[in-house]
Amino acid sequence: MTVGIDAQQPLWFYDFVSPFTYLLLEQHDKWPGMDFAFTPVVLNDLYRHWGQRSAYSVPAKRTFMYRHALFRAEQLGIPYKMPPAHPFDSMKPLLLATAANGDVQFVREIFRFIWRDGRDPSSDEAFAELCERVGRPDGPELIQDEAVKAQLQRNTADAIDLGVYGVPTFRLNDQLFWGEDALPMVLYCARTPNWLESREVKRISSLPWGLADKPASAP
Repeated sequence: MTVGIDAQQPLWFYDFVSPFTYLLLEQHDKWPGMDFAFTPVVLNDLYRHWGQRSAYSVPAKRTFMYRHALFRAEQLGIPYKMPPAHPFDSMKPLLLATAANGDVQFVREIFRFIWRDGRDPSSDEAFAELCERVGRPDGPELIQDEAVKAQLQRNTADAIDLGVYGVPTFRLNDQLFWGEDALPMVLYCARTPNWLESREVKRISSLPWGLADKPASAP
């Protein structure tokens, strides 16, 4: 039996394939002082639902994204080493985090294995090593559980229902904040939630579509 997302609590959505999600988690000490529920989702399923192309599927964008992530890591003083190939299959660590109901320390250690140590978690050997590192040597068996797979699918479906379209994403006070660079906005809105109710924010949040070829998902 799967458990639905409690939309009444602060949420943080992640997938281990995202370098910017790693960078944001390494700044956890700057986050609002709230108990965010760490929620793994399948990024490619979010893209598929919303009809988005991944950044790494556009060659020039892929190159820039990798350079930008490295630049941000150096700028922030965060240890950073890309895995040997990207994108990689993040399903095994996602299922591991789902099975363990991973908290910040657990999830951060997985991110560090990939993005600080530069390891590919998709191989059986590396994944077994990762499981030992996080104290779950039974991980390779855990991720075969159909209930764990169903829970990850439920997380992703519930995230889509909440409008989540990428990672990292905070959900706070019924609002979504996407991207590593959104942290200042998250902090500001946590302190000053009425900013989102200001006249100009409301105006730009409901602008009409200005082109003839309006997509089905547009307001």
